[in-house]
Amino acid sequence: MPRFGQVITAMVTPFAKDGSLNLDGAVRLAKWLQQNGNDGLVLAGTTGESPVLTDDEKLSLFETVAKAVTIPVIAGTGSNDTAHSVHLTKEASKLGVAGILAVCPYYNRPSQVGIEAHIRAMCAATSLPVVIYDIPVRTGRKINTPTLAKLANEVKNVAGVKDAAGNPGESARLMTMVPSSFELISGDDGLTLPLMAVGCTAVIGVATHWSAVDHQEMFAKWNAGDTAGARKVNARLVESFAFETGDDNPNPLPSKVMM
Repeated sequence: MPRFGQVITAMVTPFAKDGSLNLDGAVRLAKWLQQNGNDGLVLAGTTGESPVLTDDEKLSLFETVAKAVTIPVIAGTGSNDTAHSVHLTKEASKLGVAGILAVCPYYNRPSQVGIEAHIRAMCAATSLPVVIYDIPVRTGRKINTPTLAKLANEVKNVAGVKDAAGNPGESARLMTMVPSSFELISGDDGLTLPLMAVGCTAVIGVATHWSAVDHQEMFAKWNAGDTAGARKVNARLVESFAFETGDDNPNPLPSKVMM
C-alpha cells in the first residue's frame, strides 16, 4: 500500500457566505470523505484554494481536520515565496499532519536550480515526508525530470510527486531514474489510468470527492491484473471528470461547498 493510501482527495475548503473559513463544514466533509472510500486527504492545495487562505486559516484547517479523521492528512504549505513556505511547513509539521505538499513556485518562473533550492529548503524544514507537486498549467513552470530525479535521490524525505504535468512519457522516464520507494501519484483524474501503466500507485484527485469507491475499484482491478476491468471503471468515470475542469474560479465544485 502506498504511504498515504491509494485514493486521496484534494479537499475543497468550505467557506461561509461571508467568506470566512467554515471549520465545522471542513470537519463534516473530511469525515464524509473518509467514510466514502478515501485513504487520505490533501488540505490547502489547488482545489482547496490555498492562495485565498491566511496562514492562521491554513494552520487551523490542518490541525482541526487532522484531529477529526484517522486517515493521513497532507498539508499544502508551498507558495512562490521560499521563506514563507519554510515557515508554514515548520508550523504545519507541529499539528499532527502526516505529510507536506510542496508545489512548484508559481508566477516567478524560477530556473530549475531555483526550483530545486526551493524544494530542498521546504524539505529541510520538516522531518515529514514531502510530496512534490508538479502542475505547470497553473505554475507556469515545469519541474524537469532530471530535477525531480535529483531531489528523489538526494533528499531523504522526498516521498514522491503529485504528477499533474500531463506527460505520461516523461513520467515513465522519471520512474527509471528514482529509488523504488519514490511514489508516482496521479494529480490529474483523467490520466490516472494511463499513469498506472508507468508506475502510478495512487491518485490525489478532485473527482474522488464523489468517486473514491470507484477509484478504489479501479486500482483493485489494475493491481489484480484485470486491466480490462480497470478500463471499464475508468470509462464510467470519464464524463464526471469534466465537472472539475472549468477555467473559472470559483468553479462548480467549491461553489457548491459554499451553498
